[in-house]
Amino acid sequence: MFAYPVKGCGGVPVTSSEVDLTGLRDDRMMMLVSAEDGVFLSQRNTPALAALRPSVVDSSLVVGGESFPVVFDGNRIPVVVHKWDGFGIDQGDAPAEYFSDVLGRPVRLVRTPPDLHRESTGETTGVVGYADAHPLLVISLSSLDGLNERILERGGEPVPMDRFRPNVVVSGQPEPHIEDRVRRAAIGDVELGYAKDCVRCAVPLVDQETGLRAGPEPIRTLASYRRDPDGGVTFGMKAAVVRTGTIAVGDQVDVLEWAP
Repeated sequence: MFAYPVKGCGGVPVTSSEVDLTGLRDDRMMMLVSAEDGVFLSQRNTPALAALRPSVVDSSLVVGGESFPVVFDGNRIPVVVHKWDGFGIDQGDAPAEYFSDVLGRPVRLVRTPPDLHRESTGETTGVVGYADAHPLLVISLSSLDGLNERILERGGEPVPMDRFRPNVVVSGQPEPHIEDRVRRAAIGDVELGYAKDCVRCAVPLVDQETGLRAGPEPIRTLASYRRDPDGGVTFGMKAAVVRTGTIAVGDQVDVLEWAP
């Protein structure tokens, strides 16, 4: 399992996590936005985010040897995530200066307000924080294995799972993309509902260790067999949280409902 405390930045592995309606604890609880217009930063336009590994330790955001106390109630500034306009709690000048220096552009760090209510769409609806559109991304190891076999056949280099930035990685099923057919599943005492297949943008082209674009894989190979009828390529399943609780690495995944 992986959480991404700052949207767009590198993920941190977690062995156990509380899951609320917006996903894993601390996942996308913060994001970096342009200091000029409040538009969120992502690896689509700022691939260097991938090389940053912020984590939350004792109510502080720790990154690059620096520690910044999390501001839970403070000045709210307008922010934009895709077509959604909302607000974020500004985290102050110290983290803004740190991230601005690292990224070479003026940014602000914001946190989700406690009263944020942003609805997610899909077959199973829900609510979401600063994630693009849905609370959780689920991918099976067999899907990655199947993709890498095809990449090798084309003479390319296999890619690691972190290129796809999943929250929950599932093993034990030999069939690639079996997550596409799951409609309801229980993990620990959490229940998830299928929202939609995950249409991939250019982020999987970014090396998550270096923060540099490393294309054309995996998008080139995905385009040969995973094209979405509405455009783009798919890999992984977006899920809504139907029942909150706790999940841990090693928990069994019980499929409660399959697609017809």
